[in-house]
Amino acid sequence: MTQPAVPPEPKTLPVVAQTALPAALRITPDDEVRRVRLVQMKRVATAMLVVVAVVFVLARVYEPRYPWLGYLRAFAEAAMVGGIADWFAVTALFRHPLGLRIPHTAIVPSRKDRIGTALGNFVQRNFLTREVVASKLAAMKLGERAAQWLSRPENSRRLARAAAHGLSGAANVMRDEDVQELVDRGIVARLRKLQAAPLVARAFELLTAGGRHQALLDDALRLAARFLDENEAMIRDRIRQESPWWVPGAVEDRLGDKIVSGVENTLIAVAADPNHPLRHRYDEAVGRFMANLRENPDTIARAEQIKLDVLDHPSVAEFSREVWGDVKLRLANYTERLADDAEREPDQLERWLAGLGQKVLEDPGLAEKVNGWIVELVTYSVEQAREEVATLIATTVAAWDADATSRKIELQIGRDLQFIRINGTLVGGLVGLLLYSFGLLL
Repeated sequence: MTQPAVPPEPKTLPVVAQTALPAALRITPDDEVRRVRLVQMKRVATAMLVVVAVVFVLARVYEPRYPWLGYLRAFAEAAMVGGIADWFAVTALFRHPLGLRIPHTAIVPSRKDRIGTALGNFVQRNFLTREVVASKLAAMKLGERAAQWLSRPENSRRLARAAAHGLSGAANVMRDEDVQELVDRGIVARLRKLQAAPLVARAFELLTAGGRHQALLDDALRLAARFLDENEAMIRDRIRQESPWWVPGAVEDRLGDKIVSGVENTLIAVAADPNHPLRHRYDEAVGRFMANLRENPDTIARAEQIKLDVLDHPSVAEFSREVWGDVKLRLANYTERLADDAEREPDQLERWLAGLGQKVLEDPGLAEKVNGWIVELVTYSVEQAREEVATLIATTVAAWDADATSRKIELQIGRDLQFIRINGTLVGGLVGLLLYSFGLLL
């Protein structure tokens, strides 16, 4: 009986071809070890098939002389069928058996794209779900782990140094012109689009809520009374200067007393009476002003023009440049202090970071909240990216070389698949033996 053909053993790709492959498909030293073990297991499975084929031939030849060899022949015959069938099944996964393009063979290379899509969907539906990720993260208690790490002084110092170097490096890379443009586009441009009048009206609503504007009026009355008391002599001098030359001095003094006392009495009366008419007129004036800010086109236009005049003033751009320069200088100075490896006391940022970690460890409720925040943040990110991950897997597999992909997969699982051939040979032989024995009994 002719020995069944066995497909050639997988070989390592040439060096030139290897460099052209993605990193995931390149043959690593571990893959070379797997290739050797795969070859060895293929030889074992093939050797078993050869042995049962030889046994079948010998039993067939000598069965007429020794009838009991029929049991051995039946075993060997069924074992060959099982072994060849399983060899065909295993081989058909990765290539065309015997090079024949039989339908539904070379499944991995011919259906690589479909396998990649199925793999991406499998990962998306079974690994990147909120329930799976949340339960895993909750068990890990990442918030408490981060707090324990952060509470150690050496770690808080390391984090502060890394943050300072990162911010300082970013500040040095960014040009002042780019920062100014960013401020103009991100802040000033938005302020230009934002209507000032409704914003001011809203601010006045908050200011007047609960009668807070009356408290401001009380403060203003006290300031006015103090101003009047401190500048009474100046007021009397001013009255003398503005009075005609023919007015007697006694009349001027009397007039000054009337004015000062009248103003003082009015201020005292308004401050002491919550229902004073001047307070009501003050309320009405504030209400009219807020109504004009919301409804009066002229007031709204004036507010917009004032806003634009302020934004167009050179001092606004100069202020942003000064702030940016001060930030850069502070970051540079802080980085220089951190660069000093000599023993020093922890600075404010380091103490704050270490204290934050210690506070989380000492407060179980806060630790639970931090864990929950981390779980929510990660699960939200996973939910937003799960479809992209599935698409990434599918497109990545689709871009792989079909033969290299098949070879790589065979190296990972091929040795285990050879046990299917071995088991098929043995199980097939046992089934053949049972059927032969059952036939004799009938």
